[in-house]
Amino acid sequence: METPTVRWRRLLPRTPARWAAAVAVLAVLVGGGTWTAVADDGPPAVQREDRMLRPGGVEIDTSYFTAGGSGKRPAVLIGHGFGGSKNDVRAQAEKLAADGYAVLTWSARGFGKSGGAISLNDPEGEVKDVSGLIDWLAGRPEVELDKKGDPRVGLTGASYGGAVSLLAAGYDQRVDAIAPVITYWNLADALFPDGVFKKLWAGIFVTSGGGCEKFEKKLCEMYERVAVSGKPDAAATELLTERSPSAVADRIKVPSLLVQGQSDSLFPLGHADAMQKAISANGAPVSVDWISGGHDGGDSETARVEGRVGSWFDRYLKEETGTDTGPAFRVTRTGGIDSTDGAALKRGASSDTYPGLRSGGREIPLRATGGGGTPAGAGAGAGTATKSTGSAETFRNPAGAVPPAISAVPGVGGGLSQLSSLGVGLSLDFPGQFGRFESAPLATSVRVTGTPTVRVNVKEAAGQDAVLFGKVYDVSPDGRQQVLPSQLVAPYRITADQQGKPIELALPAVDHEFDAGHRMRLVFSATDLGYASPAEPATYTVTADGPLTVPTAPAVTTAAATLPWWTWGLPAAALVIAAGLLITARRRTATPAPDPALTDVPLQITGLSKKYAKSVDRYAVRELSFRVEKGQVLGLLGPNGAGKTTTLRMLMGLITPDEGEIRVFGQAIRPGAPVLSRVGAFVEGAGFLPHLSGRANLDLYWQATGRPAEDAHIEEALEIAGLGDALARAVRTYSQGMRQRLAIAQAMLGMPDLLILDEPTNGLDPPQIREMRDVMIRYAAGGRTVIVSSHLLSEVEQSCTHLVVMDRGRLVQAGPVAEITGSGDMILVTVAETVSEPLAEKVASLPGIGSAVRTDDGRGLLVRLDGATASRLVADLVRLDVPVTGVGPHRRLEDAFLTLISGGAA
Repeated sequence: METPTVRWRRLLPRTPARWAAAVAVLAVLVGGGTWTAVADDGPPAVQREDRMLRPGGVEIDTSYFTAGGSGKRPAVLIGHGFGGSKNDVRAQAEKLAADGYAVLTWSARGFGKSGGAISLNDPEGEVKDVSGLIDWLAGRPEVELDKKGDPRVGLTGASYGGAVSLLAAGYDQRVDAIAPVITYWNLADALFPDGVFKKLWAGIFVTSGGGCEKFEKKLCEMYERVAVSGKPDAAATELLTERSPSAVADRIKVPSLLVQGQSDSLFPLGHADAMQKAISANGAPVSVDWISGGHDGGDSETARVEGRVGSWFDRYLKEETGTDTGPAFRVTRTGGIDSTDGAALKRGASSDTYPGLRSGGREIPLRATGGGGTPAGAGAGAGTATKSTGSAETFRNPAGAVPPAISAVPGVGGGLSQLSSLGVGLSLDFPGQFGRFESAPLATSVRVTGTPTVRVNVKEAAGQDAVLFGKVYDVSPDGRQQVLPSQLVAPYRITADQQGKPIELALPAVDHEFDAGHRMRLVFSATDLGYASPAEPATYTVTADGPLTVPTAPAVTTAAATLPWWTWGLPAAALVIAAGLLITARRRTATPAPDPALTDVPLQITGLSKKYAKSVDRYAVRELSFRVEKGQVLGLLGPNGAGKTTTLRMLMGLITPDEGEIRVFGQAIRPGAPVLSRVGAFVEGAGFLPHLSGRANLDLYWQATGRPAEDAHIEEALEIAGLGDALARAVRTYSQGMRQRLAIAQAMLGMPDLLILDEPTNGLDPPQIREMRDVMIRYAAGGRTVIVSSHLLSEVEQSCTHLVVMDRGRLVQAGPVAEITGSGDMILVTVAETVSEPLAEKVASLPGIGSAVRTDDGRGLLVRLDGATASRLVADLVRLDVPVTGVGPHRRLEDAFLTLISGGAA
């Protein structure tokens, strides 16, 4: 987090007009809150007030944003995602404030600087806090009121913040409109779908909250109980359900924009479907938008989504009846590759009415193939595949449910789910552990939009519950390639009384086109990496009792592709070639040839520029150039908004630059570039399964990548990370420092030649920070390269060999640490005896001296010159009988950094 000093220096205006605005803002102090001017390139200027409130009996850290004018305006509350804070939604708040809203953001209980324990949107906790914040808004003179104590107010937020938006609308009738994003309708259904424990996501959920001890006691006890048993009980389901929006389904009666993610194995599309049905049944306007990304990653379409949220509030809060709020249903579809930058082409499809998840059902006949299990009637111990008979498949749940099948992998699955729309993906089912049923080659292409369903008959040999995982693959004409749309799988717990008779099972809701000639492959697996399966071995027999019914949503029409004008004239032959490339899942873009002169250079960035979305002249990164050599530990520094994160995202191939290029070991970076296998990255907030040991977590992660075990170099990574005996302990017993070490060890798996660490010391105490410093230095000592982005300047000064300083998207300075800190107006004076405090004060009072501070060992003075010269200082010290032994330039990195980003001003 940036310090107040850094923030104010970053916001210092560079023009007289903006200086005047800043002075005016700086003069305003209201009610104990601190007002800060927010830098913006155009009017109106946004003001922010930070203050602690106690809306529900717990201190809540808030920020209040307004802009220009004295008229009344509607208010908007923006909640943050789980594990985050109010700072995560600051940019959206500033935009809405500039658009004429009074915007209040807050850190939920247990997060950021707010007090209290995490209680998962308890009506008596987080929901009560929101009502208290609405009370506070009602007392603001600039906020429009519907009546006394009732402000015109809307709520939005993603994930955790989206759920509290729904809950607030159900519990507080003063809420006028909501726009929840990628959130849940029923948290019990999200974490225990059909009675199956979603263990991987649940573990990440708890870890990202700061550990079980950060939660309300009964929630922590519930999680640990379910994590140990591997099966949710009725009490756990009831506890999560009563804190879910579904508990107040009949009370949510306000206009609702529901944005849900297609790449989301945590809160899949079915949650938005349930929201839509309930809220529209209450008579309120509802629109549903399926974005490309989600909790598994991918494109969150931030600019488009925030634009649509703004329009929604313009219509229902400002009551601008002419505002276009968009269609009742929209879905982002991916198809094709942009030849200019290798990015996936996206376009929207829409309908004037919401189609639901089962519109336009088309029946696809299936037959058992015997591809993964054993035929019905085979011996229970069979483990190899033979051709099945009829429409039955028999397969086994192995003892301990290992190795598990792989579908979605949080942190990895997002990229995979994006690629699945292009014919690329990762999924893994182990022989003997699954049964499959397959269609004939499709005569025409089929666009599936919604939830496929199938009737099956399931039997477990011993009469126990059967836990299965269903998914539908897209299989290429030659049968060599299968793609799992959005990497999604649906779990089922089929009890003994449900077995032996036909039951209908719903498969994951997706939007995916199956090309002509392809086949649909329905697979039921006994295991899945993300879920808890029974530890006892079991034998399942699944019989298909009918066709696979797929929804086609015929009313949903795809918009024309928005292509550059010159692509309209491409010959038909080029289109045929492009289609062929997609079918074979090979991305052949105009990638520059390798540069032999840079083969041994870990990173060279040349003329890199990236504009903000929908902007023609505002840059996140502009004309950035620097080079990193082997063995260096490079610190990437800059205030918030300097462009560091955008640069790292381009470096990792997640987004493409508008201009310039990035070369890693001479290879140009493009999304999916092979050379990225030599890059490892750690992003703050890595999730681990808390009940497993550190070693087991690393093994599981590497297994999920699908790469050979011998390529992991786990022992070498562990030796560098220095985890020692802690590897055998459960991760829930780890300190924050140990968790950070484990996360970096995970990033080191495969021993990448270039390691990128984003804020690796966040949340660590001084001894832990020192240990993390040693880890980075040891890793680079082997000839590898480390790039670390951090706000801890003193730590960067000690651990990094080189620095790149950015501000407002541009390079300010680059070079060795000693070179950057060794210049300036700070002088180090060493003396032969201990310097007394009175002497230091006497030196500080000399003409032309800004300050004089004793060094930590007391044998020197750090003197800041303010007009005096070094020679004049020495003469004055001699006159004062100071036994000087040395004089030389000295400047801390913090001093150098602040000077650099303030344009050279002192």
